[in-house]
Amino acid sequence: MVDIRQQLSIWGGAEQETGDMVYRLVHENLEAILLKAYQVAEPGLRRMPVDVLADEERKFAYIARGNFCDGYFEQQEVIAKRLAGKIDYVDYLNGAYSAYLTGLTQTLLKEKPWFRGDRDKLIESLMRSVLSDISVVMFHYFDHLTKQAEEARVEAEMERVRLAEEDKQTISVVESAMAALAEGDLTCRINATLPARSEALKRYFNATAEKLQQTMRAVSANAQGVRSAAGEITQSSDDLSRRTEQQAASLEETAAALDQITATVRKTAEGASEARDVVKAAKADAERSGMVVNETVAAMSGIETSSKQIASIIGVIDEIAFQTNLLALNAGVEAARAGDAGRGFAVVATEVRALAQRSADAAKEIKTLIETSGMQVESGVTLVGETGRALTRIGQQVDRLSVLVSDIAGSAQEQSAGLNQVNTAVNQMDQVTQQNAAMVEEATAASHALADEAEELVRLVGQFRLGGEGAAPAMPKPEARMVRKLVVKAAPAAPVGKFVAVAQTADDWTEF
Repeated sequence: MVDIRQQLSIWGGAEQETGDMVYRLVHENLEAILLKAYQVAEPGLRRMPVDVLADEERKFAYIARGNFCDGYFEQQEVIAKRLAGKIDYVDYLNGAYSAYLTGLTQTLLKEKPWFRGDRDKLIESLMRSVLSDISVVMFHYFDHLTKQAEEARVEAEMERVRLAEEDKQTISVVESAMAALAEGDLTCRINATLPARSEALKRYFNATAEKLQQTMRAVSANAQGVRSAAGEITQSSDDLSRRTEQQAASLEETAAALDQITATVRKTAEGASEARDVVKAAKADAERSGMVVNETVAAMSGIETSSKQIASIIGVIDEIAFQTNLLALNAGVEAARAGDAGRGFAVVATEVRALAQRSADAAKEIKTLIETSGMQVESGVTLVGETGRALTRIGQQVDRLSVLVSDIAGSAQEQSAGLNQVNTAVNQMDQVTQQNAAMVEEATAASHALADEAEELVRLVGQFRLGGEGAAPAMPKPEARMVRKLVVKAAPAAPVGKFVAVAQTADDWTEF
């Protein structure tokens, strides 16, 4: 960037005279103009400080006459430093300097309102002075920014070089440690002094190596236990497989027996239900017979009543025959007294008497028959009553029998339902046992695989340098046992995704 001192030249004689006239016209109002401009940066300012006013007056004397000498630049630098902490550059130009320029222009116009030619030269001179001053302000501002940026760049470059050197040192140390760790040396630690910002990496690496060493020691110590436990699990799985097979066979026989018992009880329940229906039908017939007997008793009672009424009527007829006989007898006596004149009437009286006698005899016979019939009807009523009572007792017994048969049928149905539930439970147990048998078979195979993996684990751990106890010595591989193949009726169990945890003692397993 070219120095502003080389770009601004000092004005000539005529220009300086015009500028001097501007200075003399504005100088008396300069303090008021400056106060208004400074109030933009300091709103509470009421009066210009003496030293600030003196500096501004000296600067205005320089720029108004175009005297851009070293003294001006020194004075401008003093003013710029004073304002730098109070107002931003943009606010300075838009606010404070704008008010400053406005005040200068208004004052000049007030002092030279009528002389057009001189006024234009004066305004042009003022504008050159102010714009030159603004150019200096902008030059210092951008020069300051450039210097700050360069200083920041140099500082950042130095910091980058320093950090790169620290990173190089850190990477070298960590690379050596990681190489040892990659070769299986878990005793490796970073003991070198690293830069402060890499101390956390050092701590984390050492802590990781320590934790990994402890973990691998635990793995090494427990690998033998895992392999031994795998052998025991294999033997236990074989025994469990045999017992499960026996249990499955027993449950299968039990399920078959329960099926037969359930079928028998079901038939009994069905027979009891049929007997209950038969008893209900017999009860209904007995009730209907009782109703018929009651109706018969009522009918016999009506017959007995009718017989008594007929007997009463026959008695009346017998009485009428008796009276007729007496009347015929009296008529015969009277006819006999009449002699031949009453002979014909006597014959009639004799016939009437004979009819009356026959009527009386017939009435006696009918009465005798009705009395006999009444006795028979009464006997029939008694028998029918006894029959009704017998049928009532039969109905009561049928009711009791119906209750008993219903209870038997209900109990048989409950037994059938209970046996069905038991049969279902046994079948489920049979299926579960078959599934358990399949799972035992899978567990047996998994135990052999576990033994193989334990051996491989011991071999892998032996590749690490653990320090102290070191890697666990290899042990002979357990002998593989034959796995019994079970015939499973139920659906096979889901495949085992991971080894199932089994019970263990503190000597066999260690959580890691």
